[in-house]
Amino acid sequence: MLVLSRKTNETIVIRDDIVITVVEIRGDKVRLGIDAPKDVPVHRREVYEAIKKAEQEKADLQQ
Repeated sequence: MLVLSRKTNETIVIRDDIVITVVEIRGDKVRLGIDAPKDVPVHRREVYEAIKKAEQEKADLQQ
């Protein structure tokens, strides 16, 4: 895992087309802005895991 320190309004670039900006730091919460192409899905981990679980359950039912 790469760990980076960033301040408000500083960015991280992934590939050539994904930019993550630290929008706000308040206490123990960090707000991030993510600029990515529309064909790149971006989800919070808990949402991503729920999607994957639903896809797996659907696949299991189809077998």
